[in-house]
Amino acid sequence: MASERTIQTQTVQQAATNSDGKAPWADLDVVIPSNRDHASLVALVECALVELTHEHVGAVVVAQQVWGTKRTQYVAVDDLGEQFQKRHFDSRLGWHETTVSRETVRDELITQLTRSAASPAERTQEAASEPDTFTVKPVRDLQSP
Repeated sequence: MASERTIQTQTVQQAATNSDGKAPWADLDVVIPSNRDHASLVALVECALVELTHEHVGAVVVAQQVWGTKRTQYVAVDDLGEQFQKRHFDSRLGWHETTVSRETVRDELITQLTRSAASPAERTQEAASEPDTFTVKPVRDLQSP
């Protein structure tokens, strides 16, 4: 019995990792703006949405602006992946949470990932040294309100 549980646990752990030992979503990250083409960024968003639906992970977009950091997080709230919790942090306004559809998440992520670089007037000297980013990480590692 104990050996069967050990084998089941190992099988689940192997299914949740790539051949290099990393989780399938571990490489779903990009610096914004990216030098990737539009189709590649759309594919990245689609992969992220699949992982958000099937794993306990969230997508995070962090943007540096003159007035501070903007952080937007998306986490699936149902097993079908049709509804997502959108957590938005703006250093001026604090946290705001809402529920949005999969289509909205897809559109917002594609818009964020395909945007061009912010103008110098939109970024501070400090923000210029930190690139805007998109990443997928475990929900337990997300900053919370």
